[in-house]
Amino acid sequence: MPSEGTRKPKQPLLRDELPYRLRQQSLLGEFGRIAMQTRDYRQILQRATELCSQGLQARFAKVLEYLPDEKRLMVRAGIGWAPGTIDNVSLAADIGSPAGFAYQTAQTVISNHLEVETRFRTPQLLADHGVRRAINVLIEKGGDGNSFFGVLEVDSADPGQFDQADADFLAGFAGLLGVAIERQQADARLQEALEHQALLTREMSHRVKNSLTSVVGLLRVQARSAQSQDVKNALEDASLRVATIAEVHDHLWRGSRIGFVDLADFMTELCKKLKGNTNGHTLHCHADPMLLSADNAIPLGLLITELVTNAIKYAYPGGRGAIEVAAREIDGHLHVEVSDEGIGLPDGFAIDQPRASLGFKVIAGMARQLQGHLTIAANHSKGAHFLLDLPILPKTL
Repeated sequence: MPSEGTRKPKQPLLRDELPYRLRQQSLLGEFGRIAMQTRDYRQILQRATELCSQGLQARFAKVLEYLPDEKRLMVRAGIGWAPGTIDNVSLAADIGSPAGFAYQTAQTVISNHLEVETRFRTPQLLADHGVRRAINVLIEKGGDGNSFFGVLEVDSADPGQFDQADADFLAGFAGLLGVAIERQQADARLQEALEHQALLTREMSHRVKNSLTSVVGLLRVQARSAQSQDVKNALEDASLRVATIAEVHDHLWRGSRIGFVDLADFMTELCKKLKGNTNGHTLHCHADPMLLSADNAIPLGLLITELVTNAIKYAYPGGRGAIEVAAREIDGHLHVEVSDEGIGLPDGFAIDQPRASLGFKVIAGMARQLQGHLTIAANHSKGAHFLLDLPILPKTL
């Protein structure tokens, strides 16, 4: 630490030393809790200046951030200074100023007589506020001795004397500040990385959706030109399945939360697309507002598509009718129902029978993938009623 100037120091004001030091320790402990609990580092900087001002019984305090491009120390937080000082006033960072010397040498600077100081010039900010004594400590980030934020400074316009114990108190604050600043900057880097990852994920989902939409178009073109009705039906069914997956990816890249879709919005859009293939049947859809992961939304969408398509084809031979789709959360499970009032299923029908159609094989496979339980209600007088119970807990919006 640089020695005092050539002039003999004045006698410090008398004070009760023990309560003074105990108060400093109390303030340091209070700031430690604030620094660890608060995520807004500007708020932490400001609170540090307020508590340091109290601890050293000085009117002025400030946190200075070193700006490499400008080679100056910018006031980022402070107490006692004129309005407009914070984020607007900067000090020289060379060794000719107290704060600059502290930053450049990593040494604590105590100057109790700025008016006759021979080691440094008095910064204009301090002169304008009548500051007579100052104490500066370096704010180090990370504790590795290689990364520095700036300087913590306390100033006073009153006669008196800062001593080494005051410097140790201020160094304690600077240490906690360095940890808080490093944590905030690490959080910012992590957030930036997460946002970049989210952008990439959305872009990927958008591109997958566009690619799948192209596949849907090709399948439909092939279906229109197919000579065999069986081939035509197979291609149309395939296009519906691909379109369902594309719909999930469309919601993924548009959604506010990466990897999740809003079930109500997804079901609404899915049903709109299915209505285009209903051949005059009425399709009613309802889903509770909740978030569902993409891993669950894709097989669920495929399962609903297959059940609705099956009802369109077979529930009302020679006529038209209604098809109902509902998805609700009940006791932490997702219950999905697809029903109609048509001719019903053949006697002895079992969805897992070896000779089941491809559509029902897809339905059974999707239910297994979702680890759900698919049942066919037997208490309905007419029509088919499928109930899927999924042991997944959707996230409520």
